[in-house]
Amino acid sequence: MKSSWAKVVACYLVMVMFVLGITPRVFAGFSPSEAVSILNFDRSSDIDKIRKVLEMKMVRERLKNFGFTPDEIEKKLIQLDDQQIHQLALNLDELKVGGNTWVWVLVVLLLAAIGMIVYLVVTS
Repeated sequence: MKSSWAKVVACYLVMVMFVLGITPRVFAGFSPSEAVSILNFDRSSDIDKIRKVLEMKMVRERLKNFGFTPDEIEKKLIQLDDQQIHQLALNLDELKVGGNTWVWVLVVLLLAAIGMIVYLVVTS
């Protein structure tokens, strides 16, 4: 019975690897919608969002290292049009400061669980 369990797990892993191997890569993305560019954007909320990010110590120091003063940053921000401000605010929303930490934690836990199952099957 123990060897049959190992065979079942091995066959399952072989089938999963086969399915993953034959799946074609698809390089797809979202196409921009014309309706999005027509919408009116709330400039004040977008600027507030950008200023919150600019107030972060790490961002402020990085801009200072590039040679930007707070006055220069404010002047550049005022010169941007509504579309550019909105695009910058959207990009800041999509920015993940810490990366995908939880994804990596789940992957490591999943690999540890699979390793533990294989270890228990082999030693039994």
